Amino acid sequence: MKSSRQKLEQLVRNRSTTTIERQQLNQLIADNIFAASPYVTKPNFERLHAADIQLLYELYDENYFGGLLGSTLNSNLLSFRLSKRMTRAGGKTTRWTDRSKPGAASYEIAVATTLLYQSFQEPERPVTVTGIECVSRLEGLMRVMEHELVHLAELLIWSGSSCSVSRFQHIARRVFGHTHHQHELLTPSDVADREYGIRTGSRVRFDIQGQSHEGIVKRITKRATVLVIDPRGQAYSDGHKYVKFYVPLRMLEAVE
Repeated sequence: MKSSRQKLEQLVRNRSTTTIERQQLNQLIADNIFAASPYVTKPNFERLHAADIQLLYELYDENYFGGLLGSTLNSNLLSFRLSKRMTRAGGKTTRWTDRSKPGAASYEIAVATTLLYQSFQEPERPVTVTGIECVSRLEGLMRVMEHELVHLAELLIWSGSSCSVSRFQHIARRVFGHTHHQHELLTPSDVADREYGIRTGSRVRFDIQGQSHEGIVKRITKRATVLVIDPRGQAYSDGHKYVKFYVPLRMLEAVE
């Protein structure tokens, strides 16, 4: 008799869905989310809970994987997390092992809420996720979740996964219709450039505690990292010393 892992491997290697089948399954999943979640009550939801990610996982496992993700996990732990700090990837799936417990592993699926909330603010600007045009946060979240579930399936079967290799991409295309292995959700850098005209390398001015500063933007995440020349600061390779400030984007003014 085949084990759950062997059955999952067979399904992942052979599963192929049509466009119509995916549309029907995805609508079923969305309807169930709207019915069950106190937060995701409309396509462009404004709040999200880790329990919603778990519910999405359970619905996808039932409808796309025949429950084989859960049965292959068996007693291994799968947890779900919302991340405000992830500002480049839409999601991340991680596998941990314990050397003192051979064969045991735990898994986590994290979703980047900052990217989701910054995206889909303009109805006329759809967002492409995994090569598929999405018109709402729920659609974007579902595409991210599909991507992460391919990672999870590969980790459960082969203990490793990379979306840059052909095996992952073939699975994602056959099962979910993905044509690209990266997302195009709005990043903090996109927002900074579009709304404030600020990007990495921009010279900016800002005020903190009544004192004005001027410096160079080194990095942009939820806030901008700005380097300001100061003899008391850290020495950099350009020969200057800089003090580092972490400044909300709304406080920055681009200097021509």
